[in-house]
Amino acid sequence: MAPIASTTTNGDSFASTRATAATNGSVTGAAVHATARRSPPGGLIQVDGSQTVYDEANGEIRSRFVDRGAEVTKTPEGKLNVKRTERVFEFKTDTKVGRVGLMLVGLGGNNGTTVVATVLANRHNIAWHTKEGLQQPNYIGSLVRASTLRLGTDPETGADVNVPFSDMLPMVHPNDLVVGGWDISALPLDKAMERAKVLEYDLQRQLVPYTKDIKPMPSIYYPDFIAANQEDRADNLIPGADKAKHLERIRQDIRDFKSKEGLDKVVVLWTANTERYADIIEGVNDTADNLLASINESHEEVSPSTIFAVASILEGVPFINGAPQNTFVPGAIELAERQKSFIGGDDFKSGQTKVKSVLTEFLVNAGIKPRAIASYNHLGNNDGKNLSSQRQFRSKEISKSSVVDDMVAANNLLYKPAAELTAETGVVHKQGEHPDHLVVIKYVPAVGDTKRAMDEYYSELGMGGRNAMFITNECEDSLLATPLIFDLTILAELLTRVSYREVPAEGDAGDFQPLYSVLSLLSFMLKAPLVKKGTEVVNSLNRQRNALDQFLKACLGLDHSTDLLLNTRLW
Repeated sequence: MAPIASTTTNGDSFASTRATAATNGSVTGAAVHATARRSPPGGLIQVDGSQTVYDEANGEIRSRFVDRGAEVTKTPEGKLNVKRTERVFEFKTDTKVGRVGLMLVGLGGNNGTTVVATVLANRHNIAWHTKEGLQQPNYIGSLVRASTLRLGTDPETGADVNVPFSDMLPMVHPNDLVVGGWDISALPLDKAMERAKVLEYDLQRQLVPYTKDIKPMPSIYYPDFIAANQEDRADNLIPGADKAKHLERIRQDIRDFKSKEGLDKVVVLWTANTERYADIIEGVNDTADNLLASINESHEEVSPSTIFAVASILEGVPFINGAPQNTFVPGAIELAERQKSFIGGDDFKSGQTKVKSVLTEFLVNAGIKPRAIASYNHLGNNDGKNLSSQRQFRSKEISKSSVVDDMVAANNLLYKPAAELTAETGVVHKQGEHPDHLVVIKYVPAVGDTKRAMDEYYSELGMGGRNAMFITNECEDSLLATPLIFDLTILAELLTRVSYREVPAEGDAGDFQPLYSVLSLLSFMLKAPLVKKGTEVVNSLNRQRNALDQFLKACLGLDHSTDLLLNTRLW
């Protein structure tokens, strides 16, 4: 039985208890939920065509993909000149998944304990009783495990053929993840789970034999970066104030975890408290070398999350930031590029922001002009407590406020661009016309992990009309975030196994190389997507999902299926 964690204060490894689901009072023999089923041996999909080669001897899928685009330039007369472009790429996907570890920063928090509980409940098929009846474990809410995509059409019926997202390419099953990590609180996971108040008592009761011996490794605590109200939890700390020693300790923790658990890959993910924004200071964190020097000097503007990111980058393991602070200061991004390590962020996109991106895109695409978006939230978990501090709230406010930017900028019929506003007013505008956007978050302990989100969308209609839409959203915060953690982990690990090379019209294609360090393909799960410098941020949920679908198909040598459905439009 695979261990769930390798996480104690003295570095010892705990294997998961040998107790069976039956001895814990769970329902045995129950069918596995569809979202937890495994792919058939050898995979579900086999692509037939010259563009795709299955190299079983080397454990690879090779594909050729033509990336078609259009370059648009403006003529002196103001007209748009469009030039079609084509670039040919070869992708190589390593089909061996191997043994994968997930190290959570914030293992003992609401999200961390819920991740561990979800893996254990699904792994051992532990059902539990609620007032609604018997509840089966599952991975509902996960893009990877609980959604499908359109693969093509049935030639006989013309009907769409949709397949599970997780069956497109070999991906790690979340049941197989080896979960460990760090926390500033020393509570063992059974007590931390009880403190979180996320999961039903009957499930917690059955999980105690599996979780009582799992203890987070000591973590980093710099009081200036998180709210003062978190001090009472900080009893499991790496000693001292030497940030270089802290960095080396985290690196050693990663190495030890990988070695002791016999892991092929490790993904590190930040699901701890939101930090305040770090100041970007020339000579401190603006370049990779300056950042490393600042860590050696224990500079006050180096945050705990940046220490974890740098440790992961130097160890060559992906690091995902699930919180809104600016973990990836310019020096951290440059270091990731230099090391060819993978990073992704920022901030889980789980509830209100996801709805906002969908609804705003709908309104703008329908030719309706949102003039104001006012968002109010209240929640009572420890995240809400931490965010009651103004500096930490500011990090969250920034990440939530940018979600509509690209959708607004795409429609200059409704929203005047900066150049037009400057010409009209004679005052230089750095930003184009934009809806008023207000975000409020309040801490209300009584509601616990069940957060409330209330939004008003105030829009302009034709001929001076007005429209107001009000949405109330009640959701369980950690049960929304946990599936995102699985998605980010599974996809980050997959992307480490994909390499590419461009095929020129003439000459040698060269060697395969890894993808670019910033994993912008993870944007669907993140509020404030980190992207390659010089490229535009895409917040449209539809475009983010389409990018993922198209990438998986490209790795199989398939052209993206569009909704043109040309055969239904012709004789």
